[in-house]
Amino acid sequence: MLVRHATTQASEEGTNLGQRTDAPLLTAGRELARRTGLALKAELESLPFGALQALTSPAARCRQTASLILDTLGRPDARPAADPGLWEIDYGAWEGLSAEQCRRRDPELRARWEADPYAVATPGGESGADVAARAFAALRPTEEWLESTPDAVALVVTHNHVVRLRLSAALGLPMADYRRRVEAHPGAYSLITLTGERTAVRRVNVLPRAEAGQVPGGPIPA
Repeated sequence: MLVRHATTQASEEGTNLGQRTDAPLLTAGRELARRTGLALKAELESLPFGALQALTSPAARCRQTASLILDTLGRPDARPAADPGLWEIDYGAWEGLSAEQCRRRDPELRARWEADPYAVATPGGESGADVAARAFAALRPTEEWLESTPDAVALVVTHNHVVRLRLSAALGLPMADYRRRVEAHPGAYSLITLTGERTAVRRVNVLPRAEAGQVPGGPIPA
């Protein structure tokens, strides 16, 4: 279960929130995280599972989202481990700016970054490749555990770029297109099955319905 943290002021305003500001969830974000937990609880009813692990970015917005989801799942005991490899991209000088402000500040760099954010780094920050290198390394122990443990489930709560990069890799998409081909809305979840033999993406960017317990899209297909 791969989840982007729920709503913050920056996500409401459309400004960059990376590593340099540790903003909390809004009240609406906390409610969204609970709804995400309800949707995941309904998903898990069709997926009998035993062991559960939880992993999160150290960011307050991710830790809050993970805790609210685990409370809703009835598993507050599954305290999430925080791994710095799961931090959001370092936006560098673009921290706190909107996309249009970035274009005005650095028009040529922004154009190159939008064309290939995997290869091109933000000013004084990271490229998508930098994020993928650290995030995939952070995810690997949990993914190996899932591959080797029958009926195991993991909850990973992280950030926009991390989610889109991991899904793009799982779907076999060109990594240069990870921002164009995959979305990750605040509070949305994606489901990936790892068996050791194959990686199957079961859901992508699902936003929970307001009605408690309803699963968007119906049961997980076999």
